[in-house]
Amino acid sequence: MRLGGRMRPLRLILLAASALVLAALVYHHGLAPIAAAALTRITWWQFALICLVHALNVAADSCGWRYAIVRDGAPLHRLMAARIAGDAVNLLTAVASVGGEATKAWLLRGEIPYQESVPSLIVSKTAELVAQVLLLALGLALALSTKAAAGALSTTLAYLLVVETIGVGGFLAVQIAGLVGAVGRVFSLAGGKRTNQLAHLDEALRGFYRHEWGRFLGSVALYFIGWLLGTMQALVILRSLGLPGSLVAATILEALWSAVRFATFLVPASLGTLEGATAAAFGAFGFGAGAGLAFALVRRASQAVWVGVGAGILVAMRPPRPVAPLASSAE
Repeated sequence: MRLGGRMRPLRLILLAASALVLAALVYHHGLAPIAAAALTRITWWQFALICLVHALNVAADSCGWRYAIVRDGAPLHRLMAARIAGDAVNLLTAVASVGGEATKAWLLRGEIPYQESVPSLIVSKTAELVAQVLLLALGLALALSTKAAAGALSTTLAYLLVVETIGVGGFLAVQIAGLVGAVGRVFSLAGGKRTNQLAHLDEALRGFYRHEWGRFLGSVALYFIGWLLGTMQALVILRSLGLPGSLVAATILEALWSAVRFATFLVPASLGTLEGATAAAFGAFGFGAGAGLAFALVRRASQAVWVGVGAGILVAMRPPRPVAPLASSAE
């Protein structure tokens, strides 16, 4: 609560600044042409297809999460439902995905005890981020091979790749090195509570990476497939807007979109930053910044649909009584 209270003013400031950036972009390029490009070119069935492609991404990501669960205790459709609801919370909040991950664990507490769901969510998030780094590396390689994107866009992707690699590598190293347990021991010396939970979490994480590394690699592969399916959505949007977009351009855009979200996780939904980055990328491709804003508008509309679905799932899913936790090895 204290952390959330301290972060709230910063989030509000970032949100206000991002909203101003978005307003400036729309004002500069004109709202009418952007809306016309998005609303008159895309038919209802094309927008439905754009939304449905995301369902394939959810399925692949849910399978990746399932690989991170040592004991399969929940069916795939329940994992998908929890994933959609958690992603909706992540998109609307700015706490580095903590809120959404907690939501997923809570929704599945009837099938998977917290002692299993929490480590699996950390491992799956790590696998997702590793796959995201691979996507960004692929996007950078494609950008370097494309004359239209070989300038400032390639440089931006390179910087983002360095930042993300350091961040994700550090996140993985903390888990493997057992620093979670070290933090628990420091809290114990300081008179803190819940140190046993941190010790159990540290043991579960290190045990998974030590004995289940094959499942981790499988999870990374499935998440990478999910990211590639995201490029298909980008391609469908490009074609629906009547732009001569290719699979290469869609992959670069998806890599940029994901990397900007990673770098601006404190901004709710990365508002303004994604639109600005997309407009700049479209300018590099020769499509025009206005077309980039139209692309972002369509993708935001698809996100809004899935946020609505996630909110409905969050309301409808009534977790049954939690299953009994497994006896820890310490006991």
